[in-house]
Amino acid sequence: MTRRTVTTSALLAAALLAGGGGLARARAAGTASVRLPAPTGPHPVGVTTLYLVDRARRDPWEPGIPVREVMATVRYPARAVRGYPLAPQLSQGTAELFAAIAPATHPGLPQSGVDWAATMTHAHTGAPARSTPHPVLLYSPGGGDPRSLGTLVAEELASHGCVVVAVDHPGDACAVEFPCAMTGRDMVRPTVFRGDPRTDPVTFRTMIATRIADLRFVLDQLEVVAGGGNPDAAQRPLPEGLGHALELSRVGVYGHSAGGTTAAEALYEDRRIAAAVNLEGYLNHPAEGPGREGELFPVARYGVDRPLLLLDTDGFGARDEDVQRSWSVALAHPGGHIARGRLRDAGHWVFTDYATVAPQLQTAGLMTAEARAALVGAVDPACSVPAVRGLVRGFFARRLPAR
Repeated sequence: MTRRTVTTSALLAAALLAGGGGLARARAAGTASVRLPAPTGPHPVGVTTLYLVDRARRDPWEPGIPVREVMATVRYPARAVRGYPLAPQLSQGTAELFAAIAPATHPGLPQSGVDWAATMTHAHTGAPARSTPHPVLLYSPGGGDPRSLGTLVAEELASHGCVVVAVDHPGDACAVEFPCAMTGRDMVRPTVFRGDPRTDPVTFRTMIATRIADLRFVLDQLEVVAGGGNPDAAQRPLPEGLGHALELSRVGVYGHSAGGTTAAEALYEDRRIAAAVNLEGYLNHPAEGPGREGELFPVARYGVDRPLLLLDTDGFGARDEDVQRSWSVALAHPGGHIARGRLRDAGHWVFTDYATVAPQLQTAGLMTAEARAALVGAVDPACSVPAVRGLVRGFFARRLPAR
């Protein structure tokens, strides 16, 4: 893919977004670490993880795993955070596997020199939740990406009064760490993908169908939490007040790339979901052969009667035509339920934490300008991060307004 080269000052952008700190050095390891910009909302953010096991499904990627496991990170407006430690962006086990896999998935990322486990979020582990009911938003990451790459947007939404549940899809996600053992896998499970799932129609269908089922299962388990139960399969305690913070009559879903496809189709399939945002995800399947067009997902073929926002970039390269074909069909349906927007001078992963990570790595000399542009585009992260946060937050604020 061809991308515009970087024309803005990555040094200035990193300094602005990191509160003047820019890229830090992990003293113990002698390697670089990156910082994430703070959320802008009035509420401090609490965080916990859920280990959920669906015993009605087998894992679709590994025949030796007898159940379907899902890991989720729940961020929520906290009542108080004093004494509750900040959570890392990546667990130690996930960070080690991510460091090995991510440069192959995204050429241009450094193969060494970054302490990925050193990056801290702005969310406090186990802090008590505000007992006021809040809208619930589910997040599905891009194909092969871990849920933690959506921290920038998730923390922003939580700080403005939403409960955000970021879902990993094991076997798909690049690395998933579990709290306990299970037959057929290690404690940290790597992705099964060895190439682009979009090039294999069967793999792509399995991926999206599995992701939709994962989201629907997570919604089922959140109903258990709201009812006072604890669905965590390891029976780890939940933060105080979390169940009371869930208002499941106001549910939205958003996702990036394959997660965007998942979000849009989940909106079509599950009436519990009131609104969705698709961040540059296809609304069609891959073509089954040369010269053929991929089958449209039902959400594009038939439309939807609830709000759906389609957001893309001008830097998706050769794949943009395929996205636009399926999106055009969806947008043609009457009713005005589907809208779209576009980010300029941006690349496909500008919707993720790479929007701020890549410029910091470039400033440190660990990533070239060309590689940064290929990943997130030429847009200054001081512009792109607030833009993406604002578009997603504004959409859900209108569609799932606070009571």
